[in-house]
Amino acid sequence: MKIWIDADACPKVIKEILFRAAERVRLPLTLVANSKIQHPNSAYISSIQVAAGADVADAYIIDHAEAGDLGITADIPLAAGLIEKGAFALNPRGEMYTSDNIRSALSMRNFMDDLRGGGVITGGPAAFNQADRQQFANQLDRFLSQSLKAQQS
Repeated sequence: MKIWIDADACPKVIKEILFRAAERVRLPLTLVANSKIQHPNSAYISSIQVAAGADVADAYIIDHAEAGDLGITADIPLAAGLIEKGAFALNPRGEMYTSDNIRSALSMRNFMDDLRGGGVITGGPAAFNQADRQQFANQLDRFLSQSLKAQQS
């Protein structure tokens, strides 16, 4: 299993949680972004800089992720692509996307996109806060514990 981070928009505090987790459980973690991303010097952590452009990092992650990998992203189409490959997707606020909930998330995203395209001001997501950080850390720990336990069986 590998961890893939859609790193351009991932909050720094979430990256730090992921860096510590990768070291703790000794899992490869790759940050993918359109720009150079700073990360700790580690045998488990690497980064890939892709060309600038819409969805280039997303396409890279989908192309390289394998079944069982974990993607960290707030991008719902990327999450859907990962789930389609048999991988897992967790957003920075701690919501695990699944085959059961991804369709409704895509529908809501497309609906909001249509509203914005029609000139409706929809606002953005709520500010990232301590509760989001805690929810993410808890969900990540649960996921890693379950995944590592399943690999040992």
